[in-house]
Amino acid sequence: MPSPSVTDYQALQGAWEQTALEDSGVFNPADAHSAPGAITTISGDTFEVVTVEGELLLAGRFVLDATTTPKSIIWVDAIGEDAGKSLPASYRLEGDHFVFIAADEGMPRPTVFSTGPGQTMRTFVRRA
Repeated sequence: MPSPSVTDYQALQGAWEQTALEDSGVFNPADAHSAPGAITTISGDTFEVVTVEGELLLAGRFVLDATTTPKSIIWVDAIGEDAGKSLPASYRLEGDHFVFIAADEGMPRPTVFSTGPGQTMRTFVRRA
């Protein structure tokens, strides 16, 4: 039987559309890393965010651990202002719904799904 982390890696594969954003306590602010209809594609341990026009907004890698409470994930962007930084995060994955809350590098990993200063929460739904 695969580990919980392997199961979650497998469940995350594919295309996701962001449906909500909360940044430092502000709901749906302007966002350089997404756009209406943009699709986040997860392949293995990498991700790409591409607009409907085909513009690459963000890309990088991640490592998850489904054995922590809440489940933990570390995002490492390959491009943009956070390129190369390890961003500590927690996530929930329930069927076709994926939510993660990340903090700035050097901050503690968020454990509550509500943002404070320096934290970003993104909500996604699976797309076929």
